[in-house]
Amino acid sequence: MATLRQLEYLTAIVDEGSFTRAAERLRITQPGLSHQFQALEREVGGPLLERLPRAVRLTPAGRAMLPHARAALADAERATTAARRATGAATGELHLATLYSISFGVLPAALGIWRQRHPGVRVRLFEHRRADDLTDAMAAGQADVALGPPPTDWEGPVRYVGTEEFLVVTHTDDPIASAGRAPRIRLADLADREWVHFTPDSGLADILDQACAAAGFHPRTAVRTEQAPAAANYAAAGLGPTLVPANTVPPHFAGALLRPDPPVSRRLTAYTRTGPDPLAAAFLDVLSDRALLMPPHIRRRLRLPDRAARPAEGA
Repeated sequence: MATLRQLEYLTAIVDEGSFTRAAERLRITQPGLSHQFQALEREVGGPLLERLPRAVRLTPAGRAMLPHARAALADAERATTAARRATGAATGELHLATLYSISFGVLPAALGIWRQRHPGVRVRLFEHRRADDLTDAMAAGQADVALGPPPTDWEGPVRYVGTEEFLVVTHTDDPIASAGRAPRIRLADLADREWVHFTPDSGLADILDQACAAAGFHPRTAVRTEQAPAAANYAAAGLGPTLVPANTVPPHFAGALLRPDPPVSRRLTAYTRTGPDPLAAAFLDVLSDRALLMPPHIRRRLRLPDRAARPAEGA
């Protein structure tokens, strides 16, 4: 049976791209690394890597084994951490995976509350561009908890934690943001505009394209960016309208904000591979206490009543 040490050697060689650099990272001799790796290949009955002159390449067997190796190592690390938490021998570390836009919009306030309640617990954050990348990383054992849209065909626990509303951002002198106009806009009224769009590898690009398609058009692009805060700033500068999560817009933002009609929103869930340990469960409780629908400063700008919104239970 493959040992955790051998699986660690496999992942190190793949990550570093060579046996020499992997041995240096692991602080062992290269012959020792090669010997253990050859034992692993004998155990599985075939080569896991193809040795190239300047690199290594996974064989089909190696590609099949690598995600399970990473998951096994992550599970072993979490098992050790959980045991230490239970015995009080360590303060612990929470591993959290999410999307870039959620990291900017939702997490600062949530992690602020977490830090007050658990000052001795470190947080290691893993950020991803797209929801499917997040789900794949979580399936490979990257983190204790993932925060993102509902995962597809997920076998572990999933908890609904709230819904993000998206806003149209534009320049304050834009005719659609004229004084006295209700802060709502039909996306179809912007069909002839050039938009501040997102790079294709950003999940926000899919949300913008889908919202515009539902309104009957495909958005023309003035400029593309990867991050919601940058898109909002470009839109406020007059490059074109954009669509961003409301919770990514900072207080005292200079641009005009309008609510799409019909609304554009994104459900958020927190999910784990297995039942959450006590530390992960405590973080889920923090998320359930957060009013994620819309920040108070945005509600005031849109002339909406301030209210504390508690998310419903269930996936």
